[in-house]
Amino acid sequence: MKTKKRRSGRTEPAAPASRPFPWGWAAAGALALCVVFWAYGPALNGPFVFDDANLPYGRADFSPSLTAWIGGGVRGLLLVSYWLNQQIGNGDPYSFHVAGVLIHVVAAALVFLIVRRLLEWAQSAAPSRNLLAALAAAVFLLHPAQTEAVAYIAGRSEALSTMFFFAALTVFLYRRTVAIRWSTSAAVLLLFVAAVLSKEPPLVLPVVLLVTDYWWNPGFGFSGVRGNWRLYLPVAVGAPLAAGAILWKVLAGAQTAGFGLKDFTWYQYFFTQCRALFVYIGIFLFPGRLNADWSFPVSYTLWEHGAIFGLAALAGLAAAAWIYRRRFPLASYGFFLYLLLMAPTSSFLPIQDPIAERRLYFSMIGLLLIAVDLLGRLKVERRKLAYAAVAVLLAETLVTHARAAIWADPLRLWEDTARKSPDKFRAHFQLGYAYYTGQRYDRAVAEFRKAGDLPARTLGERNNLLVDWGLALDGAGRWEDAIAKLREAAATEPTAYIYSQIGMISAKHGQYDPALEALGQAQRLDPGFGMTYVYRGQIFELRGDLPGAVQQFQRALELPDPANLAHEQARQELLRLRSGPPGGRGK
Repeated sequence: MKTKKRRSGRTEPAAPASRPFPWGWAAAGALALCVVFWAYGPALNGPFVFDDANLPYGRADFSPSLTAWIGGGVRGLLLVSYWLNQQIGNGDPYSFHVAGVLIHVVAAALVFLIVRRLLEWAQSAAPSRNLLAALAAAVFLLHPAQTEAVAYIAGRSEALSTMFFFAALTVFLYRRTVAIRWSTSAAVLLLFVAAVLSKEPPLVLPVVLLVTDYWWNPGFGFSGVRGNWRLYLPVAVGAPLAAGAILWKVLAGAQTAGFGLKDFTWYQYFFTQCRALFVYIGIFLFPGRLNADWSFPVSYTLWEHGAIFGLAALAGLAAAAWIYRRRFPLASYGFFLYLLLMAPTSSFLPIQDPIAERRLYFSMIGLLLIAVDLLGRLKVERRKLAYAAVAVLLAETLVTHARAAIWADPLRLWEDTARKSPDKFRAHFQLGYAYYTGQRYDRAVAEFRKAGDLPARTLGERNNLLVDWGLALDGAGRWEDAIAKLREAAATEPTAYIYSQIGMISAKHGQYDPALEALGQAQRLDPGFGMTYVYRGQIFELRGDLPGAVQQFQRALELPDPANLAHEQARQELLRLRSGPPGGRGK
């Protein structure tokens, strides 16, 4: 570096020449932002769908306080992000969707930085590094398989945890010294904690960092691992305790978390994943048949559904990646990274759904590294490579736009899913519910009947089907069949809600004595269920007992009602009674 003299005779470094503003990169970033918002545009105004109804933002009865949102959960940071959206948008799904797209954009930018640094360490040709890294980031940004993690609000756990995981890996890769400093180690660990508080799969980060050090620092040796003891020592002390606590919480709530440990054993799940891992690779290469609820049979033995061939192929690829790791360092690293990132959900720990597209969000970077390594070795002009990349990205953008439109409409989503997975209970149940909420009762009944012929995962799912089936039958004018279906549900799992619906439907059709009997049973099951008193008050009014009706409505108002459903209806009934003459209520 050139120096200049000062009057004292001492010398100091000359001021570095100022770098011009990177207008090209700024324009590329702005274009990418516009394209990704167009691609996900149909979903931005979409409603809450599927599991959104079970999360705090989708429940009218949930407390608005932050402590209630994060209390007892293992994904506290994810819930904080939802709470912030709730405050910003007052429950409007739009703000949730915009936040999801922005998280995805940040994750894609981090993919660029990660791939760019690894291309440099792999000694890829300098002129093509930026192009290949930008291509990897753009594919990650616009790939149709990412739609579930971005357009589906409950899928944010994938995107948010992956964003923090990528941020931790980026800080590690771009550290200023070969041996990590305490400050950098603290930053990596802080981002690691943030990732795990968004979802559990980033627990593999310490293993990923160890493999990265072995692979690249300085290259297939453990000296880099020893030099980064400032990072690995705190991890070795704290990670096992944290991982144990998180795993205990996950397993304690196995049914709600999607784990079905009694449906198949750990080794049967592993046999199944030996096939599933290749399905994800197929989705990455040819994302033409995406599905919100895959029908994927379990391999209960190594010989069932070709699991043995999947295991043999994985073993062969792993052996090849290891043998040729010096010749193809980036591709072999990418393959092992893909396996590591899939391991939390697609190895030995049984999860109820053997395949879910959103799991590819976390692991796609491994496949991208394989792709850019192979592309970088092609003897093709950069211009031709750029043209081919634009064509691929344009096709991906169009497919993602179409897929986002499907996720924006519950009816289209479940029609698409039921068509692709006709043997899945959940697909027909959710399609029936979409028809029911759209007041297409005959279609709803038909789908509920199809679901009834298929095995449900839990008794609760079966009972929910029977209740919604009954309400759809009532909407279709078949009230006697509706009551029979509700009584079938009550015989298995009696609740105040089910008996209140029996009472409501009976009263609508003039069957007041059976209605009051059902409402009495609802009160005995749960004296605090407010709608019991609302329905009873309506019956009293129809029978001309106005003081009794008022008493029932006032009783409903005295009870806690977090969802404000009973309170609102009781207030409306009292206002109507006090503001006008009685009568006018039909049967």
